[in-house]
Amino acid sequence: MRVLGVDPGLTRCGVGVVEGVAGRPLTMLGVGVVRTPADAELGQRLVAIEQGIEQWLDEHRPEFVAVERVFSQHNVRTVMGTAQASAVAMLCAARRGIPVALHTPSEVKAAVTGSGRADKAQVGAMVTRLLRLDAPPKPADAADALALAICHIWRAPAQNRLQQAVALHAKKAPAAPTARVTSKGRTA
Repeated sequence: MRVLGVDPGLTRCGVGVVEGVAGRPLTMLGVGVVRTPADAELGQRLVAIEQGIEQWLDEHRPEFVAVERVFSQHNVRTVMGTAQASAVAMLCAARRGIPVALHTPSEVKAAVTGSGRADKAQVGAMVTRLLRLDAPPKPADAADALALAICHIWRAPAQNRLQQAVALHAKKAPAAPTARVTSKGRTA
């Protein structure tokens, strides 16, 4: 499985590609950051992020894109920029028919370090170890993108089995009776 992880941000959008399967050593195929100038107009920044992600998709041809799920922060302006960058990544993948998975920061931290409360240094250290790198990727956005890809590779098989079980159960379950309303407005 080849996954492009995206740690969305307007100024620095981390991107990283990891290949492998759960239970086997993983391989990093690329890591970087799509940067935009903080003083540029918002529309131009989003176009630059789109172009950067499109280049990564062209070069690495991932089977999945894993994006960090945007969560509420105190700074609404920061959240909006992160959400906009996230939407660009999802749009680029959807345009190509590539499935997108969203993972919360705590899910990613728990998958990679064993603790959903790990700090950035712990995530970087584990990414370095899991991918057998010489040093943690810099900046932290790049390491976070790789962590997202790793998280998806490890979580996808279990999520797929769960979705299949739910779908199978839904097919086997008898249809619930529907209520109908009589001409006098009563439920029958």
